Amino acid sequence: MQSFQHKKHLFFDLDHTLWDFDKNSGFAFDTIFKQQGFDVELSDFLNIYIPRNHHYWKLYQVNQISHDDLRYYRLKDVFDALNFEVSDEMIHHLSEEYIKYLPEYNHLFDGAIELLDYLKPKYQLHIITNGFASVQTKKMKNSNIDHYFETITNSEMAGVKKPHRNIFDFALSLAKASKEESLMIGDSYEADIIGAQEAGIEAVFFNEQNIEVENPVLQVSHLLELKNIL
Repeated sequence: MQSFQHKKHLFFDLDHTLWDFDKNSGFAFDTIFKQQGFDVELSDFLNIYIPRNHHYWKLYQVNQISHDDLRYYRLKDVFDALNFEVSDEMIHHLSEEYIKYLPEYNHLFDGAIELLDYLKPKYQLHIITNGFASVQTKKMKNSNIDHYFETITNSEMAGVKKPHRNIFDFALSLAKASKEESLMIGDSYEADIIGAQEAGIEAVFFNEQNIEVENPVLQVSHLLELKNIL
């Protein structure tokens, strides 16, 4: 397996890479539905929500929908599919509640803390995220991983979202790092891997879902596999 021991700066995506977005979403929605007295089967809701959220995030990354549309339609689509009648006003309320409760749950992917403990003495660690700044900051603080990272770049700071090369250039500048000594690690093949490569940065694909990709790329299915190459 290829070695990246010459690298000095490691850039991680946050959601779906270190922070278990889907698991924490489940806990957040469970809390909200109980508060609202919604008779919705959580597993049925999540089975539809998870792929719809992913779909809308991909559109958001390439500026095909707005921040507000992302938050609205990822919920409306699910309630429509479940034939559960919810007013637009309630959907907007649920969206706000979801953003409030989501960072309160802090499950990380298996091996995340062990990996960060292993990497911290050897590299400078950074985050590049398309998530919203206030929410991402809370997630990292509440899951007690904020202290591992030297810099955090989000799309609001950079003015663009992954896979746009400018967010990677912004992150490199903030970290005072060169492309040659940097490595990107993330779960989104399009946003993290292709985006980094097109910005001149080598990348490792965290492919927990074993997604088939067209072009060969170094990938791991468990975070601790990174210890074999770093």
